Amino acid sequence: MRALLDSLYRLSGVLAAVGMVATLVLVASGVLARPLGIYLPGTDDYAGYAMAACGFFALAYTFKHGEHIRVSLLLERVGPRMRAALEWFSLAAGTAVAAMLAFYAVRMVLQSHEFEEISQGVDATPLWIPQLSMAFGSVVLLIALIDDLVMTTLGRAPARLATHSGEAARME
Repeated sequence: MRALLDSLYRLSGVLAAVGMVATLVLVASGVLARPLGIYLPGTDDYAGYAMAACGFFALAYTFKHGEHIRVSLLLERVGPRMRAALEWFSLAAGTAVAAMLAFYAVRMVLQSHEFEEISQGVDATPLWIPQLSMAFGSVVLLIALIDDLVMTTLGRAPARLATHSGEAARME
């Protein structure tokens, strides 16, 4: 199960990287085409979709690397038992928020498909297609938070993805 979850988090990171490269290619092609008098319809819209996809796909991957911003001012000043309780509470609250985000993101995709909503741009893209990245990224983040919450509840350290150098990611 651990290998499957880690593969899911890595896939999410790879998709985020693809979204970042797609954003670069779309923006650069639009900028370079303008002086040549070439109009590339939809590049701005698709660059925006790719940028949003990049952000949502990266959520679980960065979380599992311990790279989300943490405010540890209070945690540094309490004992180990209180720190463990606060960590668990933070994971539980984060899981609840991620569950709501995932629920409404999936619901939005389903409603956009049902009502056949399309973008306002010249390309008239069905909106459920770019919204899938938000739903997928939110669901994978929820899975990552549940993973850490279960591990913490069982008294085990949450599993972190290894860095490129093979060392465990640092926790702040």
